Amino acid sequence: MRSVAVLAFDQISPFHLSVPSLVFGRAGMSAAEQSPYEVRVCAEQPGILSTPAGFDIIAHHGLNAIEHADTVVIPSWIRRQPLSDPVRDALHAAHERGARIVGLCLGSWAVAASGLADGREVTTHWSAATELARAFPAVRVRADTLWSDHGDVVTSAGVAAALDCCLHIVRGDHGSRAATELARALVLAPHRSGSQAQYIPVAVPDAVDDDPIEHAMVWARTHLDTPVDLDTWARTALMSRRTFTRRFRERTGSSPQQWLLHQRVDRARLLLESTDETMERVAADSGLGTAVNLRHHFHRLLGTAPATHRALFRRAESPAPA
Repeated sequence: MRSVAVLAFDQISPFHLSVPSLVFGRAGMSAAEQSPYEVRVCAEQPGILSTPAGFDIIAHHGLNAIEHADTVVIPSWIRRQPLSDPVRDALHAAHERGARIVGLCLGSWAVAASGLADGREVTTHWSAATELARAFPAVRVRADTLWSDHGDVVTSAGVAAALDCCLHIVRGDHGSRAATELARALVLAPHRSGSQAQYIPVAVPDAVDDDPIEHAMVWARTHLDTPVDLDTWARTALMSRRTFTRRFRERTGSSPQQWLLHQRVDRARLLLESTDETMERVAADSGLGTAVNLRHHFHRLLGTAPATHRALFRRAESPAPA
């Protein structure tokens, strides 16, 4: 059982506060779905907190909830609001003993203010990126990604990206299968890569049937274990190669080749977690070709070796000794 402390404050957005409780605590879901996390909402001054939604909430725990948490989540923040010394000290103490610090959406403002991300990248909502960069020049602000994960410090873009980021953390803690099952219960996409663009300037089609790019993406996912050349792929959308590439980037924020590589690495990750196939077989079944290619792309995109990921996942799946 991992412990999660969620920091609330006066005038916090109820939606942002609900995200970590929903994903980590499975709040409001079936009682049969026991969460592997214990979630506590805390505040610098526990008690009644107002919200901009017209109703109040009650935080029962003070900053002492952070003292023993494995993960500390700051689900939002108010721009230009200074970080108090007690909150800063609590975050630093948690970080020093090995806790993971997570800033969702404008929560990255508090992470930057704490100094824990100095010299590193943080991600925030695209609309706040310029202001955050000016306020904290010691951090590198990303507005073109869904999240940044340094292991000890994780920051994300806003709203839906906060859900994606929390699912990403669940995936790292408990594997793709657990994250996929949770995403299904939440009616979310099982995985959006952190490198995916936050803002894609194109309207969503009125119906999936009217979206040839979506059809092409489905086709590619069913052919990951075979070579997919761009001309053949474009023909599934009834487009020229040039038009397909342009429309695909407008639709997804990445090139067809980049998107396809991410899908193949995701397939490899699932195979590593759910089968005992050799590295060569995993590489072949995911379309990465050889074990050498598998190791290269897996490490480049996920920051770890395939064998290490499989070993960590197996340890996470093993029952605790009695």
